[in-house]
Amino acid sequence: MNSETRWLDDHEQEIWRAFRELLWGFESALDRQLQRDSDLSAVEYSVLASLSEAEEGVMRARDIAQQLDWERSRLSHLLKRMEARGLVKRVTCPTDARGFNVSMTEAGWHVIHQAAPGHVTFVRENVFDPLSAAEREALLSATTKIQQSVRDAGLWGNTGKTS
Repeated sequence: MNSETRWLDDHEQEIWRAFRELLWGFESALDRQLQRDSDLSAVEYSVLASLSEAEEGVMRARDIAQQLDWERSRLSHLLKRMEARGLVKRVTCPTDARGFNVSMTEAGWHVIHQAAPGHVTFVRENVFDPLSAAEREALLSATTKIQQSVRDAGLWGNTGKTS
């Protein structure tokens, strides 16, 4: 054991365990809500939401990966499944034959329009409604600081990506 280790005290352990359970449990709850209400996974929803906010609903695949902070291979596998379901289509990028553009199909637009209200309601009821305005600001501050600390350590998301 390293004598330099700064062990967590009892209260810090309580905070860490609550935070860890929130991370794991919330992600699962979000997936269950989306599956129940729209037959989408949270990752599929994330891709469709990104496309729905893009100009003309089209994005370069690498830009989606960058926006979601995912490995390109992860996105590629997901896009293949989404394409098989008829939610998106991939076409060679006209300005760069090495890449491709992704757009939503009519079915994709229909699904995201059906899924968004339930998703927003879930987020509002489970993230924002239980918190006061001051707690929301504290949550933003805390999560931003934690993300930055992990990024500074070189361990956040797709740190090895190239764009």
